[in-house]
Amino acid sequence: MNLRTLCALSAASLLIAGCTMAPRYERPASPVPATFSAPAPAPAAASVAVAADLGWRDFFRDPGLQSLIELALRQNRDLRVAALNVESVAAQYRIQRAALFPALDAGGGVDRTKTPSALLYPGQPATYSLYSVNAGISSWEVDFFGRLRSLKDQALETYLAQKENQRDVQLTLVAEVATEYLTERALAEQVAVARKTLEAQRQSLKLTQRSFEVGSSSELDYRSAQGQVATARADLASLERQHAATLTQLAVLVGGPLPATGPSPADDDLLADLPAGLPSELLSRRPDILEAEHLLKGYNANIGAARAAFFPRITLTASGGFESLSLSGLFKAGSSAWTLDPQLVLPIFDAGTNLANLDIAKVAKLKAAAQYEKAIQSAFHEVSDALTARSFYEEQVEALKALVEADQLSYTIAEARYRHGVDSFLVALDSQRSLYAAQQTLIQARLARLTNLVALYEDLGGGWNERTPRDAAPR
Repeated sequence: MNLRTLCALSAASLLIAGCTMAPRYERPASPVPATFSAPAPAPAAASVAVAADLGWRDFFRDPGLQSLIELALRQNRDLRVAALNVESVAAQYRIQRAALFPALDAGGGVDRTKTPSALLYPGQPATYSLYSVNAGISSWEVDFFGRLRSLKDQALETYLAQKENQRDVQLTLVAEVATEYLTERALAEQVAVARKTLEAQRQSLKLTQRSFEVGSSSELDYRSAQGQVATARADLASLERQHAATLTQLAVLVGGPLPATGPSPADDDLLADLPAGLPSELLSRRPDILEAEHLLKGYNANIGAARAAFFPRITLTASGGFESLSLSGLFKAGSSAWTLDPQLVLPIFDAGTNLANLDIAKVAKLKAAAQYEKAIQSAFHEVSDALTARSFYEEQVEALKALVEADQLSYTIAEARYRHGVDSFLVALDSQRSLYAAQQTLIQARLARLTNLVALYEDLGGGWNERTPRDAAPR
């Protein structure tokens, strides 16, 4: 058997080994309603890009936030680990795919053998040399029943699932950076309000102290003003601590020191609006759902490998080359040599091992199907909650704006009446506390509205593209 014949035999075996015993994959039915039940209708999908296709530079309009996201995508360690995991699984897939093909090795050698004189006639010892050059296949399994092909398919689906996991890590990272940035921005605003309030409290304390010293106000007013200053100092310290912790967390997400950023735009200009789309769109856009489906496909392919174990396994070992007793005659006519060693192993009795392995593969697929359906339900729940909250946050912010305006006017009037001796200091103090609480609540409500929109962007599968593709742009 020469090398050409050996290659032809391998090619023929590959053509024969093209079947698989895996069941045909069918996507489970979606276990969620056909539409979202949001209180207010979402923008039409034709008017804006679909959230999953909307580039993060087009969604996050703040240049400072864009620079932080860019740094995080380049430096974040969790994202780096996710990318390396993809490379590792890709290598494992290549290893499994290589098992489908015969490994062809070439080699050469020389064997020297001495035969003792007692075994030879006329009784003289002899030494022989055998030179050889050959190429061959060692223990290659001919995949007649698709066992190796099913394992290759499973490895491929595992790789694709890991790719979706990497995408999910990136989407989460983009959302986390945006959320921390918006939180830092809100805390900085709260700190500014707390400092302004503390300064106003100190001025009131000075005024109350002078009034108390001259006898125009009571000691109760003076002590109340002292307590209000202490409370304002404590609130400021707490907010500054939270602000510092947010900066530290943001630096961890970015993966390095935070760059200097310019002033941020107004709340209404920070983020773009989003369409909701339909639940069915999540099946092709949410990375966690795609990851679960790829794992389900992998377990489906594994059933084929388990079924193939019931059938004969054929392995082929073959080689061809040249052998000669002298190096000079190695490639001369008559020195060709070959070996062919096919083996067939037929399972007869294994005490139910193969059947148990098949049952395990089927159960694993059922579990993967349940996890896939659970991923769809969780995605639907997250998007529904975000859509519901979006309309209520809008109403809450508008109401709190009106409350701040009313409390600001009330405080101005109460302070003026106190300065003119019409009302007591406690009335002005109560108005100031109400104004401060309303201002802080408004800042928190604005933050909740923005972070809800960021969560909705992530829940709809957005954050993978840097720029919106042209074919997904608004028309």
